[in-house]
Amino acid sequence: MSTGLAVPVFCVGLALTLGATVVFAREIDRAGERLRVSEGLHGILTALGADAPEISTAIVALVSSHATIGVGVVVGSNVFNLAALLGLSALVAGRVRMHRHGLLLNGGVALVVTGLAAAQILGALGAVTATVLLLAVFAPYVWLLAIRPAGIRRLVPGARVRHFLVAAVREEMRDVRTGETAPPASRRDLVVLAASLAAIVLGSVGMVRAATDLGSRFGVPDVVIGTLVLAALTSLPNVLTAVRLALHGRGAATVSEAFNSNTLNILAGIAIPSLVLALGTASGVEVFSVWWLVGMTLVAVALAYSGGGLRRFEGAVVVALYVVFAAVIATR
Repeated sequence: MSTGLAVPVFCVGLALTLGATVVFAREIDRAGERLRVSEGLHGILTALGADAPEISTAIVALVSSHATIGVGVVVGSNVFNLAALLGLSALVAGRVRMHRHGLLLNGGVALVVTGLAAAQILGALGAVTATVLLLAVFAPYVWLLAIRPAGIRRLVPGARVRHFLVAAVREEMRDVRTGETAPPASRRDLVVLAASLAAIVLGSVGMVRAATDLGSRFGVPDVVIGTLVLAALTSLPNVLTAVRLALHGRGAATVSEAFNSNTLNILAGIAIPSLVLALGTASGVEVFSVWWLVGMTLVAVALAYSGGGLRRFEGAVVVALYVVFAAVIATR
């Protein structure tokens, strides 16, 4: 398509995707209330709702044979999430306090998932093996958040492990609880949920198509389009939610959203689609991006653990790491 058409198509696609995401996340929230899921599991459902743009855009790119963009959206979004959801939140709120038990649980799962994703993208693991291993990590994590601490005491062996998990899940539940009750869902909400998801996909199709056409016209590589442009724009719903949580002093919910968002992006945006769609061979820039994501995740967890959260200085360090990352990608 021409430049005159591609620009408005991209803008309309972005607006449609972000607007529909707000509706989609609200409907997911109401469905969780109706199903009476645990607070921890409710947090994962909320993260899934906010992640819809990244996941949809990545899948659309993979389906349209733009694997570099698809992988770039997920990797770039995850790097951006660490900078914006954790770093920017600390800068705006002054400090994001985090309980160490919850941080180790969420951050530990995120590190393992990120490592497995890196192994798959770099070709060390096949799609089936990587997906099975990712589910083997994520499923017990979801199970822990879905049951009450009393259930953990009954079912988990080992006093130390049991004590750690009970403390982590209790902290998660306490911080996710808002005191607000969403109206119960109805059949109409199912229609709205389906319509908003369709709008997200449609907007993603328009963004990917317009972005690739504009990139070809102006000589912008696919890796830059996916890893920087689309990744940052599709992560905006997550940013707004995280900053709001941080300003209300809900540090555990902030860190949970950041790490769960990254985990869901990898699982739903790369691993599961790769069972039927090819990821392609990683380029030098993609290799750099993947390793930077692994290292930045480790740094974010270490900084948060050492200080019981992130203050403005640590937040600035995380943001600065993203600035360096973006500069390297943009100049390659």
